[in-house]
Amino acid sequence: MAFREINSKMIEARLVPGQRLFSQRGAMLAYRGDVTFTPNLTGGQGGVMSMIGRRVAGEATPLMTVEGDGTVMFGHGGHHIQVVELSGDTLYVEADRLLAFDGTLEQGTMFLGSQGGVMGLVRGQVTGQGLFTTTLRGHGSVAVMAHGGVIELPITPGRPVHVDPQAYVAHHGDVRNKLSTALGWRDMVGRSSGEAFQLELSGSGVVYVQASEEKL
Repeated sequence: MAFREINSKMIEARLVPGQRLFSQRGAMLAYRGDVTFTPNLTGGQGGVMSMIGRRVAGEATPLMTVEGDGTVMFGHGGHHIQVVELSGDTLYVEADRLLAFDGTLEQGTMFLGSQGGVMGLVRGQVTGQGLFTTTLRGHGSVAVMAHGGVIELPITPGRPVHVDPQAYVAHHGDVRNKLSTALGWRDMVGRSSGEAFQLELSGSGVVYVQASEEKL
């Protein structure tokens, strides 16, 4: 199932019987046909552990399971929407930036410290971002949200990309992430943006960066 972009802030999905998708609660703008919306307490195909990760990350509301025969339009808060097509790879995305995704995709969570070490913890504590990143794997479409638009930055071997953690939206490919600081510990007090921290992404893939540091 592919999402059709109506404009930069709205997408449309065509549902047929036997298919389903998941969306953030409150993301449905309008629909036509026989469509149902049901709270999903297990967090998609990721099961209970996926939902625990989303709860710890600060998501208090469950995803909605969307099924039926019809057309649904999605948007949320007037945020810019970027559609990402997956072809068997894994997308890493901040949980609160997920708008909707195909029910065929397998959902999970990754503790940011698993790649960033202790600094992965610092990112969550100091920058205000979640400690968990949602993972979506398989073949299908994902719609993510951002402030002020999104730019795709290629990540190539030997040419890592440095991103302000609060401007980070998502990434996919064979990519490693590492959080580093550009300042000494004493200088970081009271600072919460990329002036103090940089998220380094290396390997081969793409990172999506939003135009504003504003938190969703």
